[in-house]
Amino acid sequence: MPNDTRVTRRLGLQTALAAVAVPLFTTALAASPVHAVERAGRRLEVMSFNLRYASTTPPNTWADRRPVTRELLRRARPHVIGTQEGLYQQVRDIADDLGPHYDWIGTGRAGGSRDEFMTVFFDNRRLAPIEYDHYWLSDTPDVIGSNTWGGGSIRMVTWVRFHDLRTDGELYVLNTHLDNASQYARARAASLISERIAALDPSVPLLVTGDFNVAAHKNPVYDTMLGAGLVDTWDAADERSKAYATFHGYKPLVPDGDRIDWILATPGVRAHSAAINTFSAGGQYPSDHLPVQASLTL
Repeated sequence: MPNDTRVTRRLGLQTALAAVAVPLFTTALAASPVHAVERAGRRLEVMSFNLRYASTTPPNTWADRRPVTRELLRRARPHVIGTQEGLYQQVRDIADDLGPHYDWIGTGRAGGSRDEFMTVFFDNRRLAPIEYDHYWLSDTPDVIGSNTWGGGSIRMVTWVRFHDLRTDGELYVLNTHLDNASQYARARAASLISERIAALDPSVPLLVTGDFNVAAHKNPVYDTMLGAGLVDTWDAADERSKAYATFHGYKPLVPDGDRIDWILATPGVRAHSAAINTFSAGGQYPSDHLPVQASLTL
């Protein structure tokens, strides 16, 4: 069942999974220049970002990538960031770098602090969580760590219902990462997510962030997600950045390549702009994926 909470940031949210030993909601403690000015207006700045899990093996260690990630986020200043692949300490590092005006919700896909997180970071000056939950992309979605479709890894969804403190409205954010190895697992996952979306309050705008491991417009998974009543904000945007393949693997960027990282939204959401962020520093990219961004009005 969802965890329904209206509590202060100092107290944090109580865990939705009684068996999880670590908190699923963390308040970042360190200040950062990213919080110097909060932007005015009704637009909601959203990012989907596959972090590439923290590694200590060169090249592209997390120690090398963390300062680049910090600077990218400092420049972008999203209100919502759906991240994939982050390990627990990596998520904590990002929370520290984002500073006290950001909080996060997530859990390891194997339960607790184990394995990768589908984290939802959010600017707490703009958004306050009302409820959240997690489910696993399997035939037993409420069983922690379940994987029944032959996928190469455990896969899951973290979702949050937010109160928008600026507009007094609400929104849902769902964050996921579909399997890289099995098209069958991806297809079943897309169907399950679509079913779960249909069960949410239809009057509340909804955003989906994720690494779907298939190219937009080129796979039935994409068709299923749009068939759930969602719109691809990249296609719907009034203006767009230059297009690149969002997975680059630390190799030269590929113009007009496959876009496997998406931000989807319900049709009433206005997409003013969409971008694929190519920021790097000294030849170092923050991840083997490029973050995708959208500037939206709900």
